Amino acid sequence: MPIKLPASLPAYDVLTREGVMVMSDDQAARQDIRPLRIGLLNLMPKKIQTENQFARLIGATPLQIELSLIRMSAHQTRNTAAEHMAEFYRPFSEVREEKFDGLIITGAPIEHLPFEEVTYWDELTQVFDWTQSHVHSTFGVCWGGMAMINYFHGIRKHILPAKAFGCFRHTSLRPASPFLRGFSDDFVIPVSRWTEMRADEIDAAPGLVTLIGSPEVGPCLVEDDLHRALYIFNHFEYDSDTLKQEYDRDIAAGTPINVPQNYYPDDDPQRPPHNRWRSHAHLLYGNWINEIYQSTPYDLNAIGR
Repeated sequence: MPIKLPASLPAYDVLTREGVMVMSDDQAARQDIRPLRIGLLNLMPKKIQTENQFARLIGATPLQIELSLIRMSAHQTRNTAAEHMAEFYRPFSEVREEKFDGLIITGAPIEHLPFEEVTYWDELTQVFDWTQSHVHSTFGVCWGGMAMINYFHGIRKHILPAKAFGCFRHTSLRPASPFLRGFSDDFVIPVSRWTEMRADEIDAAPGLVTLIGSPEVGPCLVEDDLHRALYIFNHFEYDSDTLKQEYDRDIAAGTPINVPQNYYPDDDPQRPPHNRWRSHAHLLYGNWINEIYQSTPYDLNAIGR
């Protein structure tokens, strides 16, 4: 079944053209089932691109999804039109009394800052606490995942000597996990970060289980059963050309950057990149949605009890 989106949201047309099942509010109202309520706390500068990426993945399951776009209350974005933000986003202060089956917290390009120096850190920690009573399952992505695992478990992020940038082979460490259902033994995931979480520190924290890892770029996907959360430090959601956009941006700005590893054919930036992670991206987010569907209460008010 489809994902429910406002018909005027840009992702509605983008996903419709791609063949993703999408329905409007009017169409959804005629169906006598409860859609899963999934929130997207979007901390990325390019809001519309990020909306498309995550809506594409969670909208590919046979379930009806109601996607709610959320922003930090006081932080104002400079990269997305104010009209778009006003029409489609609600600040956290307006949704904090509501219940959600799932919540995705995106990354943010603020890796070099200590967590406590992020301007919206105080409110974000309120979001983390709120998930324990108002969200059935939370998915922290890249910086969002690092922030959550730091807040709940005190695990530090470490600055890398050089940016981890490219497509790296990863291994399924817990193939019996329902979140890895259908996964190959190894696969490629896009990586773009200046920081890392270390395996020994994660392994020493009670209740954390690393599901996916890489000998080159370390832990990738961590399950936190106690807090009903997943943390992923890399970017299954990336489009085929997202790493290219980042590389071209840095080259144009004169920022020192290496060609993303194992991304372009023969590492030649003049050739179009190949997408080698799309199927596993759909598997992961589809499995997450399925696990929510299997375990969330039908009565939204019962979430968090």
